[in-house]
Amino acid sequence: MAASGAPDGTATSETTDSAVSAPVQMGRYGQPSHLLVQISDPHFLAAGAPLYGRVDTERAVREAIRLVENSGLRPDAVLVTGDVADRGEADAYRRIRAIIEPAAKRLGAELVWVMGNHDSRGPFRRELLGAKATTEPVDAVLTINGLRIITLDSSVPGYHHGDLSDDQLYWLGRELAAAAPNGTILVLHHPPLPTSFPILTILELQRQERLADTIAGTDVRVILAGHLHYATAGSFAGVPVSVAAATSYTMDLAGPQRELVGVDGGQSISLIRVYDDQIVTSVLPLGNFEQVSGFDEAFLSRLEQLSPGARIDAFSRFTGPE
Repeated sequence: MAASGAPDGTATSETTDSAVSAPVQMGRYGQPSHLLVQISDPHFLAAGAPLYGRVDTERAVREAIRLVENSGLRPDAVLVTGDVADRGEADAYRRIRAIIEPAAKRLGAELVWVMGNHDSRGPFRRELLGAKATTEPVDAVLTINGLRIITLDSSVPGYHHGDLSDDQLYWLGRELAAAAPNGTILVLHHPPLPTSFPILTILELQRQERLADTIAGTDVRVILAGHLHYATAGSFAGVPVSVAAATSYTMDLAGPQRELVGVDGGQSISLIRVYDDQIVTSVLPLGNFEQVSGFDEAFLSRLEQLSPGARIDAFSRFTGPE
């Protein structure tokens, strides 16, 4: 992105120094009605042990929280979409809850925990939800200012592939029978999407056509998932699907496709912005990166005070060589 004006990047059209009390809509789209943060596949171990003896999973989650808090973003909810613990250990759940729960409170956000194939339902319920430890699927519904978030437990105890029972789909159908004011976001660990890794297809969500039948004609606006350890997107039964990468480790998409190589790099979280007519997901990489360009808040404030035409002239006009 480039902008014209003075060499220091300031707008050359008339501006004033008075402060703007609220953000000004400068383009077609205004502010989203809801903002969600998605953290996926942290794979915590008891006693803070490094995953595979090398990966500091706690550092990555702390880094994710730091980035969100320092950004000034104030999400409506933080979603942790499965494989919260690598071995379903009680101490692993306690450790991650001690990091994320206080952060969610500081942000004023709801906290939503989702089961994954590495999780164990009993410790998950007891340590994360403060509920009685049972082996029943962990399904839930939460409505935030008219936006309904439904979480489905796609785990199969003792296995790593995903599935949904008849009872779960019946419950989902009943929940979706009446539309929510701002629609529904469906969240589960196993994404109903193809993957380029043949070996991962063994661990996909089974009997997907049953889920497709259940959500057909409903107000489900997007499906959020994890499991794959790389960010990807597609559609399922006419509904957009967004998969968050992991904070623990990621799949090497440039590696041999008939192999499965996990690397300690490329970790990220996802941001989900909900608008009246669409939902937009973005990837937020974890790490510290050197800034090479930018425009500060003061520059944005000056642009906000200009007329639409003057903004185009100040920020869009290209003054470089023809």
